[in-house]
Amino acid sequence: MRAASAARHHTVTRQRAQFSLLLVRGDGERVLRFNFPRSAALAAAVSVAVTLSFVGLLLGDWLKLKELTRESVTFANTIAQQRATIEATNHKLAQLRKEVGSWRDMHARIQEAFGPDAGRGSRDKGIGGATSSAEGLPTVAPADELNRLAETIKEEGDSLRALDRLMARAAKALATLPSRWPVRGSVNSEYGRRNSPWTQSQEFHSGIDIKAQIGTPVHAPAAGTVVVAGPAHEYGTAVMLDHGQDIKTLYGHLSKVSVRPGQKVERGTLLAYSGNTGRSSGPHLHYEIFVKGQPVNPRAYLWD
Repeated sequence: MRAASAARHHTVTRQRAQFSLLLVRGDGERVLRFNFPRSAALAAAVSVAVTLSFVGLLLGDWLKLKELTRESVTFANTIAQQRATIEATNHKLAQLRKEVGSWRDMHARIQEAFGPDAGRGSRDKGIGGATSSAEGLPTVAPADELNRLAETIKEEGDSLRALDRLMARAAKALATLPSRWPVRGSVNSEYGRRNSPWTQSQEFHSGIDIKAQIGTPVHAPAAGTVVVAGPAHEYGTAVMLDHGQDIKTLYGHLSKVSVRPGQKVERGTLLAYSGNTGRSSGPHLHYEIFVKGQPVNPRAYLWD
């Protein structure tokens, strides 16, 4: 009896040291049973826990890597957009510098016409360098380029203000120049040598003949004083203006005069109406400019 009790105790102890895995069908009938030691079960549980922890860590790292990849794509797109913006800015700055450079040349040409003193100090700065950036050299930052451009624009602004003062002083002199057309029309005969319309031999034509129908208004191209207003030999009915500065203008072959000798006129004042009087082969306006008593080519004074 003592031996039987010991056997039962050994069996119970053995059962407690084991785990069983039952496979049961849906109707409740047992199909299979697996017995395995408790230590193996604990080892399996630990392995599963470690595996799940490792998988969790891998999954977390994968999610972080995925997020970093998405952010890197966003950063790459942002960098590409910023690079495109910088390139466009540099291109625009280069165009602006080129335009400002053309201003400098234009100022020099305008000031040169008024003599060397007009542009004093504007062309005495030494300049140099390549016309384009050399390969391998570092590119200029947009901020630095903007600063350079701002300095250049300030210099050109000073030049413009100086030019404005110069033009203001020259305005009165320019206003006396007969720079406007007295009538608008094509030129039938230019200034200089030509074949005479009557003898076909060479003769000197001291003005230009502007096509104009009889009765076309003739306006003063500049302010002046009427010197002649009436018959003038081969010119027929004519008007002559004295603009000062030894400059006079003459309008010949008129049909009617609207001013009188001694009258002051302004630019645009109606002087007369074109016609076909005097030595003329047809309706037109004969226009002459005299400088110090000598006829000059009116084309040199007319602004188209």
